[in-house]
Amino acid sequence: MTPERAMRLALDRARRVRGRTWPNPPVGAVVYRGKRVLGGGATRAAGGPHAEIVAIEAALRRHGARALRGASLAVTLEPCSHTGRTGPCSEAVLEAGIRRVDVGHRDPSPHAGGRGLRRLRAAGLEVRTGVLEAECREQHRGFLSVLERGRPFVSLKLAASLDGRIATRRGDSRWISGPAARAWVHRLRAASDAVAVGVGTARADDPALTARRGERIVRSPARVVFDTRLRLPPDARLLTDDAPVFIVCGLRPPAARLRALEAEGARVLPVRTAAGRVHLVTALRRLAREGLTELLVEGGGKLAGSLLRAGLVDELHWVVSPKLVGGDGAAALGPLGVGRLAVAPRLASPRIRRLGEDVCISGRPTTGERG
Repeated sequence: MTPERAMRLALDRARRVRGRTWPNPPVGAVVYRGKRVLGGGATRAAGGPHAEIVAIEAALRRHGARALRGASLAVTLEPCSHTGRTGPCSEAVLEAGIRRVDVGHRDPSPHAGGRGLRRLRAAGLEVRTGVLEAECREQHRGFLSVLERGRPFVSLKLAASLDGRIATRRGDSRWISGPAARAWVHRLRAASDAVAVGVGTARADDPALTARRGERIVRSPARVVFDTRLRLPPDARLLTDDAPVFIVCGLRPPAARLRALEAEGARVLPVRTAAGRVHLVTALRRLAREGLTELLVEGGGKLAGSLLRAGLVDELHWVVSPKLVGGDGAAALGPLGVGRLAVAPRLASPRIRRLGEDVCISGRPTTGERG
């Protein structure tokens, strides 16, 4: 088996746990010998074993210790060499007798910084880095975003009519998009650390923000509500299960509202404000300190516009429904302050997919003139 083939198998394992490992990255690993996979696994929820340990233990259970002597390991991120909630993975690799390690990319964490790679090489192991590096870095994009920028990776999902409306003049918004698009959005939710909305959407739609398959809830990601004046009702549906709920508000929130929301299990995060709204950069950095690495923002239009205007959207998914609502409907996007089309945000290398009767356009927003 080539290192690239093994890494693809490790990535497949890693993708299954997206959104479930924060604040740790969703890493995958495979132990193999020749063309044979001995064991595989992915990082467990915080406090649980890392991917390398899971893969090694799976191989030991299936094949015994002798089979691992001289075997190879493919892992999407550099094995750690420090002790945190779990022991150092590099030591477990050495104890297992593995002789070759293929790594997606180096861990840039201050407590890692190549130490795991150096430890393995010093022990005589053959170590190759940069195997499918771009794909592995994409898999760990939230983890890397927190390390490099101090904030989670932000994906923005908008669903709108053909003329850019999210509701009729009477506020009817169910459903703008069709069943296939809604099912796809639930898969996005399931792969995110947290789902975020503005308080206007939370009050108007009272969404649960769970990830469902049909009528069955398959995952309850963390929820984030951007709520400058702390107006979220304590009986909101997103507060009714055990998933973490973070409410980002302005400094010195009303004491009675604060107590009521905290009594329902919410974690209220006061941050500074700008122009009467929470300062988004500060808010995202605070969410990163809470452990969140990937944030899926689902609305509303004002929050979406503010994030785009501030350059804080890393990935945009715009679902277009073949419906026409008219100019008296609610706009999908708040003001962006664009004066010239040459500097309007645009999607770099947009990807287009059909979702039933709808179309989704996805890409990384960029700004600036093209020359």
